[in-house]
Parts: sequence; structure tokens; C-alpha cells
Amino acid sequence: MVSKSYSNLLDMTSGDGFDFRQPFKSLPRVVTSPGFISDPDWDTRSDGDSVGSASSTEKKIIVANFLPLNCTRDEAGQLSFSLDDDALLMQLKHGFSNETDVVYVGSLKVQVDPSEQDQVAQKLLREYRCIPTFLPSDLQQQFYHGFCKQQLWPLFHYMLPICLDKGELFDRNLFQAYVRANKLFADKVMEAINTDDDYVWVHDYHLMLLPTFLRKRLHRIKLGFFLHSPFPSSEIYRTLPVRDEILKSLLNADLIGFQTFDYARHFLSCCSRLLGLHYESKRGYIGIEYFGRTVSLKILSVGVHVGRLESVLKLPATVSKVQEIEQRYKGKMLMLGVDDMDIFKGISLKLLGLELLLERNPKLREKVVLVQIINPARSMGKDVQEAITETVSVAERINRKYGSSGYKPVVLIDHCIPFSEKIAFYAASDCCIVNAVRDGMNLVPYEYTVCRQGNNEIDRLRGLDKDTSHTSTLIVSEFVGCSPSLSGAFRVNPWSVDDVADTLCQATDLTESEKQLRHEKHYRYVSTHDVAYWAHSFAQDLERACKDHYSRRCWAIGFGLNFRVIALSPGFRKLSSEHFVSCYNKASRRAIFLDYDGTLVPQSSINKAPSAEVVSILNTLCNDPKNNVFIVSGRGRDSLDEWFSPCEKLGIAAEHGYFVRWSKEAEWESSYPSPQREWKHIAEPVMQVYTETTDGSSIEPKESALVWHYLDADHDFGSCQAKELQDHLERVLSNEPVVVKCGHYIVEVKPQGVSKGLAVDKLIRTLVNNGKAPDFLMSLPVQLARSPAKRSTTSMTPVK
Repeated sequence: MVSKSYSNLLDMTSGDGFDFRQPFKSLPRVVTSPGFISDPDWDTRSDGDSVGSASSTEKKIIVANFLPLNCTRDEAGQLSFSLDDDALLMQLKHGFSNETDVVYVGSLKVQVDPSEQDQVAQKLLREYRCIPTFLPSDLQQQFYHGFCKQQLWPLFHYMLPICLDKGELFDRNLFQAYVRANKLFADKVMEAINTDDDYVWVHDYHLMLLPTFLRKRLHRIKLGFFLHSPFPSSEIYRTLPVRDEILKSLLNADLIGFQTFDYARHFLSCCSRLLGLHYESKRGYIGIEYFGRTVSLKILSVGVHVGRLESVLKLPATVSKVQEIEQRYKGKMLMLGVDDMDIFKGISLKLLGLELLLERNPKLREKVVLVQIINPARSMGKDVQEAITETVSVAERINRKYGSSGYKPVVLIDHCIPFSEKIAFYAASDCCIVNAVRDGMNLVPYEYTVCRQGNNEIDRLRGLDKDTSHTSTLIVSEFVGCSPSLSGAFRVNPWSVDDVADTLCQATDLTESEKQLRHEKHYRYVSTHDVAYWAHSFAQDLERACKDHYSRRCWAIGFGLNFRVIALSPGFRKLSSEHFVSCYNKASRRAIFLDYDGTLVPQSSINKAPSAEVVSILNTLCNDPKNNVFIVSGRGRDSLDEWFSPCEKLGIAAEHGYFVRWSKEAEWESSYPSPQREWKHIAEPVMQVYTETTDGSSIEPKESALVWHYLDADHDFGSCQAKELQDHLERVLSNEPVVVKCGHYIVEVKPQGVSKGLAVDKLIRTLVNNGKAPDFLMSLPVQLARSPAKRSTTSMTPVK
């Protein structure tokens, strides 16, 4: 039986077929073969099922580990499904237009028998616009509970497996499961894509390899990725054995989103330190240049669905529960904690802070109650069990020490409660404390703020009029993603129990007016930066990041997880070897210009001298009477003279063309004045200061120039020092006939008007004036200036 999967059809027919049972849609411009893809030659606009009508409805494909569905199985074994209105993925569609077709791709939270999978898949697509990814149970275990929860989750929360009993060492088999799972997700995304106008939005660390699998199949796919968890500093991330593969995959997206600037900064640092990439801000947008593509970064925290919270708050059951809670804790200050049960939420540290508060402030005993709601753990490991045991133990100790027959300082709710009851606790609590030691975002403070705004019914029960201002108090860990956006909250270091205790004491002593000011400030932000705002903003930036997809030509390079797409301007023409050889053989005079570092020898090579093979190839080229071969380099003439002494007929342009020699027997020439020494006496002491303060840097003196190298220095510090050095040299040399240039890990001071491009231009002019105008020109990879030669030329510039 033929599979309906588009990806399977591609495998079966090499991309030449489609499912005739579906309405015909014109083939997308995005195809898997390299090259510039233009619009199809045929016109289908008159066809009701054509791409014209299909593209009138914008489609967004949301991909996450789990679908936003509630799944239950009755006693008879029958599955039933319903939309999870509280799921973030379901709420974000409110940020799209009503005409947008939103399709979800993800796994189910229940195992489905293979015999039922087709039927379930059709039902979910038809009724809920969901495409399920059915992972075998063993793969699901290794992928989610193994690699995601045991390795990525702790690492992204700054936990290293230093001791075997405190973490899991890297397991290559679990990573292979992660790869296989991501590939299965990619297969399902391919089923959902119909046209090149569809957008794909991938969520969170479970699917960080998905951009590579999708980009490999559709070079111009419109692809965004949002990371909901923290992104660790480079010192933590670089310990991951598959660090490069994950970074390169993320860079196959068009837009990468982060909750805070800190996470984005860590990601940029990893790209810079591990991959040597550069980034810059353009009109407020941060972009990373990656093989001709600009990968944009988005920094915006997720919001909450204010309308959903308000609607639940209006339910009679919720209002009644609010009244019950306020009556139960009447006369006491009610503090609230709502956390998942995992080792990073800092629940026990929060309880220790409360214990210290009660120890130091006897007057607060019998007056302060902390209700700690514990959501079920998402994974069950040794660390989670230890955290549960510790939390219960500390709570029992505090209650024994400071409790009484009618008073418990700590109330643990460690079972599932209805969402409406949780909302009621938000509305009834005087203070909310989030004390996580590391958390990607945490929406609890946002939900608490919305619920404290209340409604008319709750205000009436409290005896308040409609003009009464509402209050709230927030205590938030410095290491939580929502902390930067809540400027009116008390920020604490969760590791400092003293800090937590002091802040809890401050929270009990606030005036009503201060509580009102803090609440109003938070509510203004939370109500205007809700989940719809976040989704709409991300979609807008993704559209902007993809706007030039069809103005560039694309080629695919690399294998496996090293795959990437090179994007070049429409005028770029890939030089085929057949065309090159044909032009080379037909030419009567050839000019060949070769750079040295990074071309004839690797940039990272310790031994900078050319190999015997390079010298042999150069001699073969030079011995052809039709060839004029030149080395055009920034290196000094003494080094180049020594290295290429076996090449009798090789021309050399040293120090960016300041010195030129047409062959070994010829004299060195220079069309510039004799090098002046005065400016060197000014520049060299300045460079020496920066060399002494920048470990790994060095000075290279040349006859015509001075170069400061910082390739072996710390990348960030070296770059910072290079900018400062350039500015310093430009000031002290402002009246000298030199220019200061920043290059690839160098700062160079050289005479004005000296460059490789001008050197090549002068060499070509000399050949033309001598009646030896070349009809074949090859530059590899020296940047050519405008050539005066009138005949057609061929330029070959390889892409690095």
C-alpha cells in the first residue's frame, strides 16, 4: 500500500510524483535540488484548487514535542481527545489572523497501537488540525526521558554530570535516539507543508535538530525556532560532546527566539567561540551571518492568555473557592508558591527562607502561612525523588517547630488540583514567591498578577467598590526568565537563605499604596504583553527574516548534521569544472592570482611554509608559457622569497602589493614611496601595550606595515581589545599617511592606497600595456579590482 507521507513519496519517486487522491496544487518553488528556483512556467490561477487559492489562506505549522490535546482511554480501551485550552501552543494562535490555518505536529501523551494509528491520525487531523508523531515506546523512552531529560535539561539548567551519582554521562546511544526522533518529526512536518508560503515554527529543546532535517529537504523553507528553556553560558554548553551539531542545526532556522537577552547572549557567544561566526545589530535586529544567510535572533518572553484566566476567574466555582480560602486564612498573610516538582525550582530553599523568617521574627508566627502547590513531576529520576523527600522533610520540621493545633506555617498541596482552584489561590494570596535556581521563563508571576486584578463579583464579596485599587506582591528569583520584565518585584538570590528570609520580611511590611503601585506596574506589562502579542511579534519577525528567500541562489553542502545551505546573490554563477577546463584550454594567455593564507595553506596551520605538493603544482602552472602566475599576499617579501625559492617563474606581490617581483630573477619593485619609519615609532609602542595586556596576541613587523595578531587570544577579549586598539591608533596616527584596518583576527597599519585589489589591477594593466592582455583570468580568492582587459574573463572565487 502506498504511503500518504509526502516524504515517503519523494523517496519512492525521486520527487517526480504526488498523491493523485488529493486536490492538485502547483509544485512549490521550494525544491530539494540546488540552484535558483523561479516561479513555475505554467499558470494555474484559474484553477479552483491551484496554489493561488491555496495560498489565500496563510498556514502556520506549529511543531512541539507534545500536541496541545487532552488524551484519555476509557475502560473499554477507547481513546478520546479534547483540546487543551490551557496549553501555550493552543493559546498562541490568538496572535494570528482569523484566516490563518494553524496545524499542529507533535506526539501524544499516550501510546497508540500501530493498528489504530491511521484511524487516530485521520481523526486528529480532521477534527483538531493535529498531525501526530507516533514514536515507538522504546524510542520515546530514550528520546524524551533519556537524552532530553537526563542530558539536555540538566545541562541547559547549568548542571554538569561531575559525579556519576549526581548526573548522567553523555550516552551516544541516547543521542542517536534523539536524532531518530527528530527525523520522524521532520517526516510529519513534510506531510503538512503544501506550498512554499507555509511557515514552520518549532518549539523547545526537544527538537533542536529539526531545522537541519527540514532545511535539507526544502532549502527555502520559512522556519522559526523558539527555545523555552534557558540557554547556558558557553563554558557550560561547550561541555556537550555534540555541541557543534546542535548549534549548526539551530542556525539552519531563519529566526531563533529566546526568552531573555541573557540566553541570546550565551547563544551568540557559543556561535562566536565554537564556530567562529560574527554577529551584529542591524536597525535593532541581531543577525548572524552564516554561509550567506542572515539568521535573525528574537528576544521576547512568552506571555499568558489574559482572557482565559479572567474567564476562569469568573466561574462560580472559582469565586466560591476564593471566598473559602480567604475565610480559612482570615487574619493571616497568605503566601503562595506554585512549582513543578524538579530539582531546579528551589522549593526546599524557599521553605528554609520561611523557617529563618519565623526564627528571626517571633511576631510573625501564627500570622504567616505559605501554601506550596506542587505540580506533578514531568520525569521521575533519583534527583526528583530526593527533592520530594527533602521538601516534605523540611515542611514537616517547620510545622513541628512553629506550628500549633490550629496553625501550620507550611501547607503542601502535592496532588493534582483543578485549574480553577489554582486560580482561586492566586486571587486570594497576598504574596507570591518564585524561588527557582534556574528557570527558562516561569509564567506563575504573570498568572498571579492577572488573578489579583480580580473582577466585580470577587470585589463585591470582599466589600470593595469598583474604584478600589488592587494589590499584589511578588518575590522572584534572579535566575528566572520573567525576572527582567517584573521591575516592581522583589528580586532574590535563591541560594542565599538570608536574602530570601529578609525579602519575605520586607513583603510583610509593605504599605497598601506601595502594593498598589507594584501591582499596577506589573498588570500594565502583563496585560499588554500577553501570549497573543508574543506570537504575533514572532510571526512578524519570521516573515521579515524570510522576505529575501527568493532573491538569492542556494546550494546545499555538507552531510548529515553538518548540512547547511549557501545563499548567494542572484548574479552569482556557479563555475562548473567542465566550463572551467574548457575555457582554460581555449585561452591563449592566462593570468592566475592566488592568495596565500587560507588558500595555499590552511588558516589554522602551525607551519606556514607551503608543502612540497603546493610548490610542485605552482611550478607546473608556471612552466606553461601561456600562464602568468602570481602570489598576492599580505606576508613580507623575505618569507615569501624563502618559501617559493624553488619556483623560478612565479610572480609575487608581497605586503598587499607594496612590493612586486615578476619572477625569481627579477628585482623587487615598488610604485610607492620608500617606507617611512616615523609612524612606526608611534604605532609600535601602542601595539606593545595591547600585546602585554592581551594573552595570546603578537606583533608582526613588516617593511611597510605593522600587524597586531590576536587569533590565539580569548575571542571576546581579543575582539574587544582590537576595537580599542584600532580607535587608539587612528587617534595617534591621524596626521600620518597610513590607514588602520581591522581584518580577520588582525589590526593592521599600512600606507594609504595599498591593497591586494589595487595590486592585481596594476599587474593586469602592466600585462595589457606589454601586449600580453589575458583572455582568461582566475582569482583564488583575491578580490579583483575592475579589470581593464577588454576581452572576456573568467573569475573563480571559492566559497569558504
